[in-house]
Amino acid sequence: MHSSTRPARLRRLLVAGVAAGTVAAALAAAPAVAKPIDGGTFHEEFSETQKDFCDVEGLTIEVDTVVDGRFLLNVRKPSTAPYFLNTSTITNTYRNAEGDFVTERVQLADKDLKITDHGDGTMTILVLSTGNAFVAGPDGKVLARNPGQIRFELLIDNAGTISDPSDDEFIEFLGVVKGSTGRTDDFCAAVLPILG
Repeated sequence: MHSSTRPARLRRLLVAGVAAGTVAAALAAAPAVAKPIDGGTFHEEFSETQKDFCDVEGLTIEVDTVVDGRFLLNVRKPSTAPYFLNTSTITNTYRNAEGDFVTERVQLADKDLKITDHGDGTMTILVLSTGNAFVAGPDGKVLARNPGQIRFELLIDNAGTISDPSDDEFIEFLGVVKGSTGRTDDFCAAVLPILG
């Protein structure tokens, strides 16, 4: 990410959005009230090993992830928490020991809808996550789709500096406030015939 004030919660928002069932649609950003305090592009690549994948005992899957996107931080009122907007494309490649693979592609937009300052150095953020996700087999044929939107809440430690996101720390994913509004195909049912 090309910024010295990179929000600490960026990665956590991406992960939370994906973990909560990343979903799709178009997101139109609200008009800016004040000059943005930060913004830019980012690119991340990482890998992980998932054991007992989709609750199948002994099934180990390697997951390679590439994330590309843009973000914007904008203050609505002076001395308040900045609101975060993120648009990104996430590509996950799931591969078993035999080399069989599926590819998941997620086009995602996360937008802070409401920030509640608890006055104790913590804040709750209500996030709207919209997008379009699909999983394709090795031949490119789509196996499952997940478009729509969800809303979820995060608990963040703002270190007593509500207007400075550079020292924010993720505390807890508080859960989904509004479930997916779109089609939600069963990911495991779609991929296990190939990976299992």
